[in-house]
Amino acid sequence: MINAVGRDIPDEILKQTGKQPFMGNHHFDGYEYKKDGPVTKCVINNTDSKMVDNIREVLVKCGIKDGMTLGFHHHFREGDYIVNMVMEQVHNLGIKDITICASSLGKAHDPLLEYIEDGTIVGIQSSGVRGKIGQAISDGKLKGLAIMRSHGGRVRAIESGEVRIDIAFIGAPTSDDYGNLRGIGGKSNCGVLSYSMVDADYADKVVAITDCLVSFPNFPAHISMTKVDYVVVVDEIGNPDKIATGAAKPTSDMRKLMMADYCTEFVVNAPYFKDGFSYQTGVGGASIASTVSLAKVMKERNVRMRFGVGGLTKPMCDLLENGQVDALLDTQDFDLSAVESVIKTKHFRISAGEYADPFNKGAVVNKLDYVILAALEVDVNFNCNVVVGSDGVVTGAQGGHPDTAAGAKCTIVISPLIQGRIPAICTNVTTVTTPGESIDVVITDYGIAINPKRQDLIECMKEVDLPFKTIEELRDIAYSIVGEPERVQFDDKVVGIIEGRDGTIMDVVRKIKKFEFSEA
Repeated sequence: MINAVGRDIPDEILKQTGKQPFMGNHHFDGYEYKKDGPVTKCVINNTDSKMVDNIREVLVKCGIKDGMTLGFHHHFREGDYIVNMVMEQVHNLGIKDITICASSLGKAHDPLLEYIEDGTIVGIQSSGVRGKIGQAISDGKLKGLAIMRSHGGRVRAIESGEVRIDIAFIGAPTSDDYGNLRGIGGKSNCGVLSYSMVDADYADKVVAITDCLVSFPNFPAHISMTKVDYVVVVDEIGNPDKIATGAAKPTSDMRKLMMADYCTEFVVNAPYFKDGFSYQTGVGGASIASTVSLAKVMKERNVRMRFGVGGLTKPMCDLLENGQVDALLDTQDFDLSAVESVIKTKHFRISAGEYADPFNKGAVVNKLDYVILAALEVDVNFNCNVVVGSDGVVTGAQGGHPDTAAGAKCTIVISPLIQGRIPAICTNVTTVTTPGESIDVVITDYGIAINPKRQDLIECMKEVDLPFKTIEELRDIAYSIVGEPERVQFDDKVVGIIEGRDGTIMDVVRKIKKFEFSEA
């Protein structure tokens, strides 16, 4: 079956998953469904304690058994300890065939490789993975299919009942003995608990794991005691210093700073740049730098931002500090400055559902004027790949990329033309994660391409002094510099699927073909 982005989705995968091929961003407009609900145990007396001595004991109390689905979140990013801590005890109990449904997994979770190889873990559902887990998926070591969903898509899957989380584990910087949880106030602050809010609402059992137990009531609670079954105290839940790692770090790369300046010049000349505009950036170095350069122009022209949203970084929080934005809507903090900012007025926590769920009555992404994103690859149809590397290995995450790209009035992707001697602008991306219909502008260090479907943007940029080119011209420049790369060779075996945010199949991920060389 050929879907709306031209990808051939095998019939056996459609039959196995019960899913439809991706039919376009608006295929489900007006769709109605009944939300699922969790199993809930009533507590009607004041004698039962929610406190449990350790993770092993709480697993037993929750009725852990083979074949369950466990929920996790990634507010600590590469500083997360919760997933490994829990899965070690699951393994020690001899439990098998576990599916992990996480908001994201990273190199911090490399120890899970052992549990994939021995059958403890057979399924992974995440916005993406990095490190040894990604390599294991690409090598075909995971028994089941890996399912990659956007942040909004994960909420949709859980609320609709497509995914039932048996036990959710929430790393909470502070908790009281009754399970009122906050992302601040302890020694391991992460700011917000937004991704785990849907787990708290819909999982059959919810376990809070904290390294800072405080007196009741831990109010205002970011996740209420009414959602939490058990509380476990451990020595450490995570390392906040590792929240700002990898892509979330600021850049001093001159190419990326130049692209950030191009981006700002485009933004301020587009029709949406006026008092009350809304804005989000991803966490790539150029995206973060674009916020810094935009703030200067906003000050010069006396233009205020109505709201900023997202995973937040210091430059976005500086806008609030400097009185240049009315409100910040926060789903994740990408550095410690953002963690510290979350206690301020006009810095509001929102759930991942409020942020990006396409199957609710209105998500914040639909109110965005601009979103600035990054990509591993962009093709001549403006399709983006942010999950699978040019070597065919799963090495990234969708995050909110497809959600914000679909919702914003102007979606801008920033990417160096050449990344590690590999063309970032190409004829066909390795794997489609965000459809070209969502992408309006691509900015590289060699020029800027506007999607031909946005003739309004092309018209308003006619007098703007920026290096505009067609997407095909950018591709040709990239190929002239490093040549057209050979396509990665894959086996026929499908090891994962890339879901559209509506639950349809955007693309499939196949096992990397291994070549054996005989000695001469």
